[in-house]
Amino acid sequence: MKRLIMVFTLIVVPTSVFAWPWSQDMMNQPSIKPQEGQMQPFPKRSVPVAGIPTVYTDREQTKGLANPIKVSQASLKKGETLFKIYCAACHGLTGKADSPVSNKIGAIDLTDDYVQKDLTEGWVFGTITFGSAIMPAYGKPGEGGGSNDLSVEERWHVVNYVKHGLAKAARNMASN
Repeated sequence: MKRLIMVFTLIVVPTSVFAWPWSQDMMNQPSIKPQEGQMQPFPKRSVPVAGIPTVYTDREQTKGLANPIKVSQASLKKGETLFKIYCAACHGLTGKADSPVSNKIGAIDLTDDYVQKDLTEGWVFGTITFGSAIMPAYGKPGEGGGSNDLSVEERWHVVNYVKHGLAKAARNMASN
């Protein structure tokens, strides 16, 4: 009798184990893998995860925006730090398009009168948000968050630094 139970156990149990669901390869099961399919647009009037709704779809529409962040030492310091991280690689630490890649990619001098006097803060914000011909976008709404994306507040701090601190910082660097 013991022998019969042993034979039954050795033959029947392993065979039935293969019939259980865990014997399937989980990699090849029906599912939607990352980057498969087409992302659906956000519903109208939905609020992004950051909590700040936007109606702007390109840089041109941001020209008339007013900077909600007041110029202060704290804002200029945050803007300077972010500028050094995100902008200096192309525009140089001084903003004068003096980095090793500036000439190759056509980065502009941000201390020039054209940028400092002619461009509005909203336009600079829009350029940071949506990018330009060669500059990447650093916060394009509706395209998901990337590792380079700056929050709306961070972008305004960079605008404060570019418009109110960069030229002064460049002069100080040049005199040293």
